[in-house]
Amino acid sequence: MSAKERQSIILDWVREDHHVDVDSISDRFGVTPQTIRRDINLLCEQGLLRRRYGGVSLPAASHSTAVNGSNYDLVLQRMAKEVSNQIPNGASVSLGGGPAIVHVATALLNHSSLKILTNSLAVASALSSNTDIEVIVSGGQYRHANNDVVGPEVTNFFSSFFSDFGIISCGSIDPEHGLMDFDIREAEANRAIISNTRTKMLLAGQEKWQVKAMCKVATFKYIDLFFTDQLSVDIACQLPDSVKIEQTNHHSTL
Repeated sequence: MSAKERQSIILDWVREDHHVDVDSISDRFGVTPQTIRRDINLLCEQGLLRRRYGGVSLPAASHSTAVNGSNYDLVLQRMAKEVSNQIPNGASVSLGGGPAIVHVATALLNHSSLKILTNSLAVASALSSNTDIEVIVSGGQYRHANNDVVGPEVTNFFSSFFSDFGIISCGSIDPEHGLMDFDIREAEANRAIISNTRTKMLLAGQEKWQVKAMCKVATFKYIDLFFTDQLSVDIACQLPDSVKIEQTNHHSTL
């Protein structure tokens, strides 16, 4: 059975039972919990599921379950393109991890003389075909499911530089607390990027408002540019005036 087929069955199972734990999924398919966590990570990144109580549940908003993976990829590509348009040749850029940031790396491939700092091996791989882009990768503890590294080495790494641009994503967004993540080590890495860069950019789709994570990253006052596909007027009014919001679905700036 392919990973895509397994993920489809997991999604149907959660829709039926509302919550399924990782061990039950692992036993059903006869694969390791690590394999199931990779499936879950992908489904959560797509906004189709959310992590909860040792397993997964449906997102808080039912419309999130209607998101199609391929459409989500297109949304990320459009947002990533908007982000890349803000980056001039010759800039230094700190990139976090996650599928959205990998899309940013791909969108930066046509740039020249960039200096990239990252803790994501997936980001480094996406940039490998352009030898005119210098890529510096942090050491740290490798996360198989995310293809990145985390830990104190990462925070020390980003704290050793001061880049022109810092670009991150996050696990979820809270109207009061701002950027949130599921892994404290990932939250610390993103905080290190924010603290050591001139222009802070956040790339996060509308589904991030429907997912709940508990690790604080930063409030919106620490973000200069927020790239998203859709943002309600009510939420936009809650954000600080200093945050410039780019919505790719309307191709306009609030």
